[in-house]
Amino acid sequence: MLPIADTFEHDYRGCEILYGRGRASELSAILGDRGVVDALVVCGSNVGANDDLMDPIREGLGDRLAGVFDGTTPDKRIETAYDLLDKRAEVGADALVAVGGGSSLDIARQATTLDVDGRDLDALRADAADGPDELGSLAPGSDPAIPLVVIPTTFAGADVSTGGSLEVLPADESPTGQPMTVSGDGAMPVVDLADPALFETTPKSVLAGSAMNGFDKGIETPYARDATPVSDATAVHGLRLLSDALPRVAGDRPGSEAAMDRAVVGVLLVQLDRRISVIHAFGHGFARRYDVQQGDIHAIVAPHVLAYLFDEIDASRRALADGLGVDVGGRDDEAIGEDVVDAVTAVRDALPTPGRLRDVPETDESDLPAIAEYIADDWSMDRAPADLDATPEAIEGVLRAAW
Repeated sequence: MLPIADTFEHDYRGCEILYGRGRASELSAILGDRGVVDALVVCGSNVGANDDLMDPIREGLGDRLAGVFDGTTPDKRIETAYDLLDKRAEVGADALVAVGGGSSLDIARQATTLDVDGRDLDALRADAADGPDELGSLAPGSDPAIPLVVIPTTFAGADVSTGGSLEVLPADESPTGQPMTVSGDGAMPVVDLADPALFETTPKSVLAGSAMNGFDKGIETPYARDATPVSDATAVHGLRLLSDALPRVAGDRPGSEAAMDRAVVGVLLVQLDRRISVIHAFGHGFARRYDVQQGDIHAIVAPHVLAYLFDEIDASRRALADGLGVDVGGRDDEAIGEDVVDAVTAVRDALPTPGRLRDVPETDESDLPAIAEYIADDWSMDRAPADLDATPEAIEGVLRAAW
């Protein structure tokens, strides 16, 4: 078992990562050091009702707690971000503290960018109705004025980021026939508070739903066309931690506090220089067609995508083998690739996630050709390995294998 420091701090692109059990108790001091007087907590209704999670945060904030906005949902609708800004104005908060999974963190992050964008909801919808080029992005070149602290409690790997799209128009109102989303690239969160004790208050089913989403960030980085030795280093070490820890904290293997510590640090590491590409493109392709849990799609397709990549190219299989504990000594490429796929499948199978696309109720086999087209055209494919010819026909083959 790889040991983890009890506590550490790391400055990442202007975001101070603060790791350690019980560090939620430091929230008031953390905000005070940054000149914050009153903070609005941002979360979903389930998180807001989870006193085991919220009590340490309320106690940590103390007199700096201005209120709680518990209206975020996985739909990530832009109306929610405007409602959040209204609540922030109502309570007079000068900072946001986003708690929970990717949805809450993304909505809070984009709300800070909406605050300086200058367009109201009607204007954004009107721009969206005129098409993606007219909609553009939120507040390009503007830094949000509202400081944001993020407190992740799932393994989605959405905390050290400036991104996160919000839906402006549903598919039936969009000129493209698909949901129209918008995002902005603003400032990083000022603080990412990674407290393993808070993750332990999240139901295991929720942790499992996010686990493969974070895990796949580590898998994809080494074979991305713009990978570097630095991005390999954080991704591979993150995989070492996650491949053992995720089945223990979100799956069917015996867990422990030490396993949770490794999982939280692992999902931090795979985010630091992430280069998402092919597997995420598959997830995006399904999201354009259905309202599905991204973690479920990632869990299903990851082994099949890797098998496809290894049939076509090298895809940094030895770096992945290093992270997944696969022996490479004196072995040929084919054997290493097969064992890497098996190692990823073993992590997936230890989690309570579906193993076939047909097991996801929303999916329809007749949609696979259209989804393959979406995947081939997805922006994430810009980072696919340079020597990969990912045609829609080849992608459809992967989908049918996963079906």
